[in-house]
Amino acid sequence: MDSAPPSYKGHRYPVEIIAHCVWLYHRFPLSFREAGELMLERGVVVSYETVRRWCAKFGQAYAGALHRRQPRPGDTWHLDEVFIKINGELKYLWRAVDQDGMVLDILVQSRRDTVAARRFFRRLLKTTCSVPRVIVTDRLHSCGAAHREVMPSVEHRSHQGLNNRAENSHQPTRQRERAMKGFRSVGGAQRFLAAFSGIPPHFRPRRHLMTATHYRAEMTVRFTIWDQVTGVAGLPATA
Repeated sequence: MDSAPPSYKGHRYPVEIIAHCVWLYHRFPLSFREAGELMLERGVVVSYETVRRWCAKFGQAYAGALHRRQPRPGDTWHLDEVFIKINGELKYLWRAVDQDGMVLDILVQSRRDTVAARRFFRRLLKTTCSVPRVIVTDRLHSCGAAHREVMPSVEHRSHQGLNNRAENSHQPTRQRERAMKGFRSVGGAQRFLAAFSGIPPHFRPRRHLMTATHYRAEMTVRFTIWDQVTGVAGLPATA
């Protein structure tokens, strides 16, 4: 069952503006100031700090609602971890995708040992409410140890060359990380990346497999879903 849109009680701006600002910031490599500037061009005066608060408050909620509308994940999961710099310190971004490239979950952690791998595996099972047939990882020994403890019945394939699906999924994050000039806190990175892993992919269907007509029809459907999860679709039509 689809959950209700988040509450906007206490916000003086209309829902359409809040949702549009969150969409702009996560969908395109914009700063909060640039998102505010685009809104100003449309005659809406909103500060960059307000855009920042909206993204922090609603970004994860929107991404979570989109995630709940996705089909069940495939039976082959690709897991990988990469380092990210947060306020000058080395942290690790753990990510899991299925064989179709759908992001299943992400988690920012301070380490990449067995404890960290076990925590991510358990979180992944809880988030997806499913168990894969196969998991694919690189040669990190921590993943093997966590697999034997958390998913002993699942086939584990450990090979550097088999995990390109997960490694490729990090590229948009790397691009955005450079545009943002890094993250300032672990909590901020987790909040942003959780939303970033859910919102932009929703608006990126496999365009290379579609005709122009099919692509436009698919995007119309996806914008309709966006309006539903943000609550814009429930507003009365204006003349």
